[in-house]
Amino acid sequence: MVLLIQYTLIFSAVLILVALGGMFSERSGIINLGLEGIMVFGAMAGGLVMVAMADKPKATIIICTLLAAALAGMLASLLIAVACINFKADQTLIGTALNMLSVAAATVIVKGYNTARSNAKDVSAKLDYVKGHNAFVIQIGKLQISWFIIIAAILLVCAIFFFYKTKLALRIRACGEHPQAADSVGINVYAMRYIGVLMSGFLGGLGGIIYIAAANSTWHYDYGVAGAGFLALAVMIFGQWKPERIAWAAVLFALFRSLSNVYMGIGFLHALPIPGTVYNMFPYIVSLLVLAFTSQNSRAPKAEGIPYDKGAR
Repeated sequence: MVLLIQYTLIFSAVLILVALGGMFSERSGIINLGLEGIMVFGAMAGGLVMVAMADKPKATIIICTLLAAALAGMLASLLIAVACINFKADQTLIGTALNMLSVAAATVIVKGYNTARSNAKDVSAKLDYVKGHNAFVIQIGKLQISWFIIIAAILLVCAIFFFYKTKLALRIRACGEHPQAADSVGINVYAMRYIGVLMSGFLGGLGGIIYIAAANSTWHYDYGVAGAGFLALAVMIFGQWKPERIAWAAVLFALFRSLSNVYMGIGFLHALPIPGTVYNMFPYIVSLLVLAFTSQNSRAPKAEGIPYDKGAR
């Protein structure tokens, strides 16, 4: 049961951050289907830093890893911002393209890094960051907590405050609902949308490094992040694009996601005549059911997915 709690906390942290990132992007009017790719880039940058700085003090490893993941996520999201805001490209296609690019790019970069370190010709896209991973571990009795989880909790509180209490968030939300009206009162719609997308990159990059490193000390980058970005989108929709609801939805989804990892260690679950593959399918089945029953009542930002035309009224 302790292991179930640990995994639920980890996956909750991932889903909360990435779903919040999607929320800020869509609240500004840009559909970000590239969250999966942003997570991969953040995971890659953070993983490389953990390997390169394995012998540094723990505080240095933590700070540099988080900064690298966040910066990589923002750079990846910048591709979406430029294509969708400046060139008015189809937002669905751009997000899909980023997802496809990310795994291929991460595989090539990590293989190149491993080749340079070992001078071998045939290397895998795997990073071993045991020492870097240990810098984030906090042991509390039998429960093992990661600094990643604490940081995610702090960012959730900051996101809720920002969303409801700041003028900048109000302007971002206005640009996702009525961009022409926002422009008429002097709000720069393009700037607000850039901010929303870059925030999604910041949070998505952090979500990526938490996904691969909070519970693992190695990762194969040719696996990507196994659909975690799309689960985060389901959490965002179920949470109605509101941060506090997203947090509760993330915990629910994370619980089912965690069962696929720990059901062997839970007596009554292991005793049930249910194949392990069914437990692995749980989070995706739940996401389909939740979206099927709640999508009718979902209220997305009115202007999301619609390129802003300053001359349109």
